Amino acid sequence: MATVQIVLLIVVFLSLAALMFFRKIPALLALPIMAFFIPIIGGISINDTVQLVLGKGSTRLFEAYTIAIFGSMLSVLLQKTGVAESFIKIGAELSGDKPWIIAFIMLILISLLFTTLGGLGAIIMVATVVLPIMASVGVGPLTTVGVFLIGLSMGGILNVGNWAVYITVLGLRVDQVRSFALVMFGITFTVSLIYLTIQLYRDGHDINIKKILIRSVIFAALVTFAAFAYQTIDTSIKETIGEALSLIGYAFQWIAGILISLLFLAAAIRMARGKNNQSPHWISYFTPIVPLFLILIFSINFIAAFIVGLLFGFISTYRKNSMNLLVRSILEGGSVVMPAVALMLGIGMLLNAVMGPGGDISAIYPQGWPVLNLLKPVMTQIIPKNAFVYVALFTLAAPLALYRGPLNVWGMGFGIAAIFLTSGMNPGAIMGLLLSVGQIQGISDPTNTQNVWLANEMRVDVQKILWNTIPYTWTIAVLGLIVSALMFY
Repeated sequence: MATVQIVLLIVVFLSLAALMFFRKIPALLALPIMAFFIPIIGGISINDTVQLVLGKGSTRLFEAYTIAIFGSMLSVLLQKTGVAESFIKIGAELSGDKPWIIAFIMLILISLLFTTLGGLGAIIMVATVVLPIMASVGVGPLTTVGVFLIGLSMGGILNVGNWAVYITVLGLRVDQVRSFALVMFGITFTVSLIYLTIQLYRDGHDINIKKILIRSVIFAALVTFAAFAYQTIDTSIKETIGEALSLIGYAFQWIAGILISLLFLAAAIRMARGKNNQSPHWISYFTPIVPLFLILIFSINFIAAFIVGLLFGFISTYRKNSMNLLVRSILEGGSVVMPAVALMLGIGMLLNAVMGPGGDISAIYPQGWPVLNLLKPVMTQIIPKNAFVYVALFTLAAPLALYRGPLNVWGMGFGIAAIFLTSGMNPGAIMGLLLSVGQIQGISDPTNTQNVWLANEMRVDVQKILWNTIPYTWTIAVLGLIVSALMFY
């Protein structure tokens, strides 16, 4: 019976994933269908499937889609007040005809920001600044989304908050995680430059390959030298540098707080004096930056930061009928992002179908969630015994990181990792596997909330992002698996 169930699970997963991949059925419908049949095949009753999977699953990502709605309100306000258009024009004037340089700088900035940031709220906040800048220099919508997602994933590789999971679950040391993460960052960075160059060429820009190669080599050399130099510094000097940076950060926090207060004061004075009747004043250009600073520097709740951003945008652009404009922005903000919200409902259902509804379900399922229990024996049978099998097997299986599949770290990934670990697989190799194929999930997966939001914002099909990026992310995964095999087998 178990064999039949497993075969049916694979058939349902692969058939619906293929239908989504080839755009025969929208993910909006495919995900709930998948979420319904997976638990049914796993032996869960129809009543529990409807209530625990579909019912509770629809609210699993409530925080993500609430943040998306507030972020969309701010985005619509920026468009309706003319701030976004002015921002794009100024960006185009300042940057000139240098799309590769601008896109590269944005890639690096996104990577740096997301070494510490995380979550859809931060993504939306950074995107409200980055997307118009890239659009202003003629970077295509699909390229813009791809660059943003790659930068996001690169930052995630070096995010120490993500390392904690590998250290805790797999029992690895910090230096083991760090050494492989740095290699993965280098691989992803190299592939990202290739992606950026090819995509801009496809967008119709003149690309000087020689200049790009020289600049890339110089940048890589400087980063490598800086990293090596820092590693050779004495521990006491490192501690002194850390203390100095901490003091600088504290001072910067005070300065940022004062500047934000002054911006609000200046905007309020202009509003009281009726000075906002012409085109947007330069003060209003800080509308997307104020919430970003509140999140980055003061760790303020994302929704609260968006509300402050809406308030600042309203005050700094206030003129006759601004109240109606704000109300329309709030209402349209919700409607604009509704396709993304609807898709997030399906993603939540699929998460519950695969991982269970969360909370204490021992009274109903004392042995654990049946779908996971069904898959555990299968996974123990496919543990690779040598480096060649490890690379070959997981290269072919890498797409299973998509659509909340078995290798998706936000699906069954860490559950599967625990099974591999208890079956005797090298912990470092497990980390290498998850980090490598995780790039397919992090960049290409249409069920990521960030992919859904960015696709909706840039008016591109979320499946096109998958088609566009999968050759590059699969390459990253293969190279990562090879390095992992060399390091841990």
